[in-house]
Amino acid sequence: MLLRRRPNLAASDPAASAAARGARPSAAALVAAALAGGASLFSFEPFGWWPLQFLLLAYLFYQVGLGSSVKRATLLGWAFGFGWSIGAMYWLYTMMTRFAHLPAVLGVLGVILLGLYMGLFGAFATGVSAWLRRRWSLPVPAFLLLVLPVSWGVSEWMRGWVFTGFPWAVSGYAHDVSPLAGYAPLIGVYGIGVLVAACASCLVLLTQRVRLPAIGLFAALLLAGAGLRTIEWTQVTGAPLTVRLLQGNIPQDRKFDYAFLSNILERYHGMITASPADLIATPETAIPVFRHQVDPGYLASLQRFAGASGSTLALGMPLLDGPSQYANSVVTVTPTEQAQPYRYDKAHLVPFGEFIPPGFRWFTDMMNIPLNDATRGKALQAPFAVKDQLVLPNICYEDVFGEEIAYQLRAAPRPATMLLNMSNLSWYGQSSAVPQHLQISRMRTLETGRPMLRSTNDGATAVIDHRGQVTHLLPFYTEGMLTATVRGTTGMTPYIRFGNLAFLLLGALALAGAWLAGRNYRKKKANLS
Repeated sequence: MLLRRRPNLAASDPAASAAARGARPSAAALVAAALAGGASLFSFEPFGWWPLQFLLLAYLFYQVGLGSSVKRATLLGWAFGFGWSIGAMYWLYTMMTRFAHLPAVLGVLGVILLGLYMGLFGAFATGVSAWLRRRWSLPVPAFLLLVLPVSWGVSEWMRGWVFTGFPWAVSGYAHDVSPLAGYAPLIGVYGIGVLVAACASCLVLLTQRVRLPAIGLFAALLLAGAGLRTIEWTQVTGAPLTVRLLQGNIPQDRKFDYAFLSNILERYHGMITASPADLIATPETAIPVFRHQVDPGYLASLQRFAGASGSTLALGMPLLDGPSQYANSVVTVTPTEQAQPYRYDKAHLVPFGEFIPPGFRWFTDMMNIPLNDATRGKALQAPFAVKDQLVLPNICYEDVFGEEIAYQLRAAPRPATMLLNMSNLSWYGQSSAVPQHLQISRMRTLETGRPMLRSTNDGATAVIDHRGQVTHLLPFYTEGMLTATVRGTTGMTPYIRFGNLAFLLLGALALAGAWLAGRNYRKKKANLS
């Protein structure tokens, strides 16, 4: 059994013996924790076994809740986080070895080093929780239901900004179709992570003498989430747009090969001009060279097509702004030629792939990735207009940062009515990275109540409505064009208005409640002694 019966933890003193305070987990316990973390892969797409996540976290919390020392809890959390990272992001090996041309041993080492780093956030969650348990003399229910879930959520939130952030595969993404998805417009993906952890803690409490309250809370959290899904936080606005989203399926090892450039340009020219649409979008860097490296007649031809057909084109291409100064950008070609065409520059760059952290140029030089030292775009950039809709682009993994998208919607004089993601995940081969990224985009639509258009090189090219449902989807790893009719939405969800502040404030209240529970527990013990 995953959770074996143990003595009643709620009746035990949170203060461990001197021996327990110095205890370390055995090698077997660390391996088991790492394997449990690695199994989290199956809770995300393409598997989608989201209930599994409750069981895996319950296993970790049960081990940490056994009167663990801070050291033991920290090491178990680190092992769990290490396994979680390796399981969810194993596909980075493909990028480093197949396309960045690192030796296999360095590819394996790179994935392991990332896992060791990501494990620190799991260590933070369990280590801080165990420390607070002892510091505040917490009863087990307060520790499991308040402190551990909040610490878990905060650790995932920290993953989103420490060293520019890498919050891929945080726990809440697995629940884009679960009842907990109803909380997304209120507290976002990190808040859902807290609730996932609270559900896991309810499972741990089933081993104690509080089974009925644990079952009741577990059911209440899921039922309330299902009820919240019935609320329309935003309203459909304006006339529908016809859109065509292009999926060129350019082989990644040929994408930046100058000898293959004419083939790439001809393929996208044919796809763009195949038929009119209100909005036609290409993937990220579909035009993989700077403007001056493209025949002027090529862009002029696209301008003539836009003018004749009434189509607005959103093109992914790098833009050169000076010597060694370039941006990963989106530019538009509109029916009426503009003196200053719209451009959007990617603001949240990928470490090592798009910007070089201080002291790591030697490493990026080894990988030989094109366009690996780009200029960062502004945090607030305007959307572009297509008829009476406003479209806000984001490029590749920028849509992992929900707070930044919410800020752009909140702070804009005229908020966007729909979102557009332009990506190229071909770096990661035929792996779970593609369906995971689609899952991330679905969470953004749930948080913001905005539809999302996705144009990618080989998947997932899709249309997601404002309720997080994928309404149109191209098969992965094929060339094709996705045609759909989409209507934008207006209005502000609570998450747009407050971002992650709501989740953090609720977390602070939970910790205050835990402190009060600990104080009352100490008073009760003192009165009985």
